[in-house]
Amino acid sequence: MRSISVSEISRQVSEMCIEANHFLSPDMKKVFESSVEKECSPLGKQILEQLKENLMIAGEDKIPICQDTGMAVVFVKIGQEVSVEGGSLTDAINQGVREGYINGYLRKSVVRDPIERENTRDNTPAVIHYDIVPGEGMEITVAPKGFGSENMSRVFMLKPADGIEGVKNAVLTAVKEAGPNACPPMVVGVGIGGTFEKCALMAKHALTRDLEEESPIPYIRDLEQELLEKINCLGIGPGGLGGTVTALAVNIETYPTHIAGLPVAVNICCHVNRHAHRIL
Repeated sequence: MRSISVSEISRQVSEMCIEANHFLSPDMKKVFESSVEKECSPLGKQILEQLKENLMIAGEDKIPICQDTGMAVVFVKIGQEVSVEGGSLTDAINQGVREGYINGYLRKSVVRDPIERENTRDNTPAVIHYDIVPGEGMEITVAPKGFGSENMSRVFMLKPADGIEGVKNAVLTAVKEAGPNACPPMVVGVGIGGTFEKCALMAKHALTRDLEEESPIPYIRDLEQELLEKINCLGIGPGGLGGTVTALAVNIETYPTHIAGLPVAVNICCHVNRHAHRIL
């Protein structure tokens, strides 16, 4: 049995909140820089160059890459042989978010109640997803999610007869309706299968997948590439002002589902697609 202290978890989460809000992950940086070369529209290329400059300034001056520093979404894989010592794991994660957003001077965007709208003033609570796995390790991914793109999320409860063409149509419909509101160029996370809530969770988690990591499922690899090409033919372009780079990537996750259903969720993220990952 391996022990991990709550103070260490809080420290790591705090650092990840700051890191994710100031720097692109290496995979995102690589894909974004290549998009500048691929963009055919002069205006689109100019916007991408401006975004590139913004990213450089954010990194050099240690300021957020976007004024919306997001609601903290945290994915935790915790081994069955791990003992968390000194308190509650959930409390430790929220303490890390609290410290990260206060000490990092990040915008606090969370309200205590969805109707009464009183700000919690420290960006807590986070939205935390746990996965119990074998072993004595712990993996934490912090993905601050801004709501310009989050508000463009969609869930489609398709019929099995809609098949893969129905899935393609659902994803393209979501992207078309998002238009400039998701701050393109975007990364598109897609969840297929499971249930109403499972497909939404997969779509969110898909956004954290390394863009250089291919899906292990052959037809999903083909579907990701086809959808990326079709999305980039929509003409939405950088900033929604036209161009050939509307999306940087499409990441898809799947799960078994019921014989009577075909749930599909689409979760779009803006061009920074913030996430930080650590293994404790």
